[in-house]
Amino acid sequence: MSLKVNSKLEKNAPLVATTISLILAVVKLSVGLISGSVALMASAMDSIMDMFVSVFNFLALRISDKKPTDEFSYGYGKVEAVVATLEGLLVFGSGVFIIYEAIKKFMGGESVTHLELSMGVMLFSLVVVFGLVSFLAYVVKKTNNLVIKADLLHYKTDLYSNSAVLLSLVIIYFTKLFWIDVVFGLAIGVYIIKEAIELIKEGVEVLLDASLQKSEVEAIESIIKADKEVEDFHFLKTRQAGKYKFVEVHLVLGQDISLMDAHVIADRVEEGIKEIDSESNWHIMIHLDPVDDSIGHGF
Repeated sequence: MSLKVNSKLEKNAPLVATTISLILAVVKLSVGLISGSVALMASAMDSIMDMFVSVFNFLALRISDKKPTDEFSYGYGKVEAVVATLEGLLVFGSGVFIIYEAIKKFMGGESVTHLELSMGVMLFSLVVVFGLVSFLAYVVKKTNNLVIKADLLHYKTDLYSNSAVLLSLVIIYFTKLFWIDVVFGLAIGVYIIKEAIELIKEGVEVLLDASLQKSEVEAIESIIKADKEVEDFHFLKTRQAGKYKFVEVHLVLGQDISLMDAHVIADRVEEGIKEIDSESNWHIMIHLDPVDDSIGHGF
């Protein structure tokens, strides 16, 4: 699939997610207020948060696609990491709120009403969210976009929470054990917090210029080592910002090699590295050394 098609997928995915979240939030919130189910209200809150987050994602993708400027010469790729981190914080807050509501309901001893309507709403939500998760997973597979990956996480959370809410309502319907609603509400809140922490961690790692995945770094090293005209290499550094992957490395070539031959070797290594992930945009800076000058020097 072409980069142009992938870009279109990236831009449309948040709009699709926003529309679906809005519909689910309105339906679940309305029925949640009628029934008094804390688990259903928790799911509604999660959908509301996802709706705003998807709007934020749409704006972030627009910004991250902007071309580099004199002020931001490396582009705006890290906007995606900023958004992912903020989303993680928002989801974390949502999880805390859900736990608070569950404890509040437990202390108040409230019951759940309109169980048939609530179960119907959650079954409808489960089917819709499953379709959305499948779509977002496809987009992530094609683009590996961090913002879309964050959206996918939210809706996977929705999928699990919707399943849990539906299960709790079914149990309550047959057993009349209303405290089950509180237990499931707490469980959903804890799960959301756990997933939020993972998302925050991933976003922060990008902001702190963490290296590419270990498998990609090893692939880069293998490509360099496989070139018989490269005597050695050092100062290999990698990082990622949005869809852009950055690589810096010093290659040690023979002292008598011509500038033209050195340039050909560097191009060959560069093209090999780009083939590791042809869907990403690579920025590769290769410094050519006649001898190994890494001894006694840091990064």
